[in-house]
Amino acid sequence: MYNLSFEEHDTQVEEERKRLEALNGNGLDSEDDLGVGDEEESPDLLLLDPKEWKKQDHYQVLGLSHLRYKATPGQIKIAHRKKVLKHHPDKKAGLSHTTNDDAFFKCIQKAHEVLNNSEKRRQFDSVDPYYMALEDDVPTGADFKDKANDVDFFLKEWAPVYEMEARFSKKTPVPMLGSFDDPNETVKAFYDFWYNFGSWRSFEYLDKEVNEGSDSRDDKRYTEKKNKTERARRKREDTARLRSLVDLTLSLDPRMKRIKQEEKEAREAKKKTKGGNTAAEAKAKAEEEKRKAEEEAKQKEEAEKVARAEAKKAKAAAANAAKKARRQQRAAEGEDAS
Repeated sequence: MYNLSFEEHDTQVEEERKRLEALNGNGLDSEDDLGVGDEEESPDLLLLDPKEWKKQDHYQVLGLSHLRYKATPGQIKIAHRKKVLKHHPDKKAGLSHTTNDDAFFKCIQKAHEVLNNSEKRRQFDSVDPYYMALEDDVPTGADFKDKANDVDFFLKEWAPVYEMEARFSKKTPVPMLGSFDDPNETVKAFYDFWYNFGSWRSFEYLDKEVNEGSDSRDDKRYTEKKNKTERARRKREDTARLRSLVDLTLSLDPRMKRIKQEEKEAREAKKKTKGGNTAAEAKAKAEEEKRKAEEEAKQKEEAEKVARAEAKKAKAAAANAAKKARRQQRAAEGEDAS
């Protein structure tokens, strides 16, 4: 089960959905027909040790491995009921069965205890062994060595990764990878969200138990302190793991090349437009300065013309005054002679 790829898992879920639709179409009771609890039980599954309950896959034990975190409380309830009816020790009393039948029944009860409690279920979902295996099988840079511009391959490889990681988000809705034609704003919003991803994922489920039979408070305090330290370390590593995934996705995203080209063209267009406006403004300024110069020259010419006219008028007046003075002088000289 853990060797399934993202696509194979999605295919299995889709086939199960179609199977349920077909059954519901036959008029079966929907509550009894949730398609859960009927998965094949492997020999290894039936040999689980209830003392090692933290290592068991609770979804697989209840026959919910095709749904996992998507299983509803109703499906968990019905799956548990089916398993109890099949494996209850009282039902098998007097029948030939292996000595591990009672042990597997305890595994069923523990699986129900965990998945029927929202807090315990969330802790288990944080370290679900199925998805933990998939986290180690994500794309790498080497997978894109000869496919740098293959948009379909990029989306096919990375979209399921973000769909898987999205289940841990504190915020909803969670933006998915999208398509090649997504606008610049959408692509940037996607990376902004994932670079600031708020995860509710925790690692309490992996805490070590206090040594069995120990009543020492010192042992308890030491174990609690160590568990707290380990949880913090795993949280940091998980945050770094997701950050590395986003970094790698961004570095391989063929949309970024398209966006950079669009931004370059926009800058050039803006620069061209700005340059055109500057030339027009310079031309208008030169024409205005020319107009002002011509107006000033005209005003100066008119002022000089007026000044010349005034000077000519003053010169004529002076000449007339001198002429008049000479006439008066000759007249006076004539009177004295007589």
